Amino acid sequence: MILFLALCCLALAIAGATALAIFWPLTLVHVRDRHPELQRNLGELAFAKPASLWWLLRGGYRAANDRNLNGLATPARISLMCIIGGLVAGGLLWLLSMVVSA
Repeated sequence: MILFLALCCLALAIAGATALAIFWPLTLVHVRDRHPELQRNLGELAFAKPASLWWLLRGGYRAANDRNLNGLATPARISLMCIIGGLVAGGLLWLLSMVVSA
């Protein structure tokens, strides 16, 4: 049962990755088109840069006071949290299953 729950957590991380693949590029295109100062701060190839993902995770987009940007970046932020939370919870449950079965 513990491994089943770990697998469900992994499924949550996969669902988060799917949502991130949809909303994160839309967010970056909006930033590129409407907020050149944010674009300069994020830099080139912001899609996979850890600094830009940290910017998303900490909610740095809210400083722009743009409702449209908030509408695109908030689902991307939630999906990034789902990825991190799902992987951490799945890993902890897997470790728990190793301890319990030993």
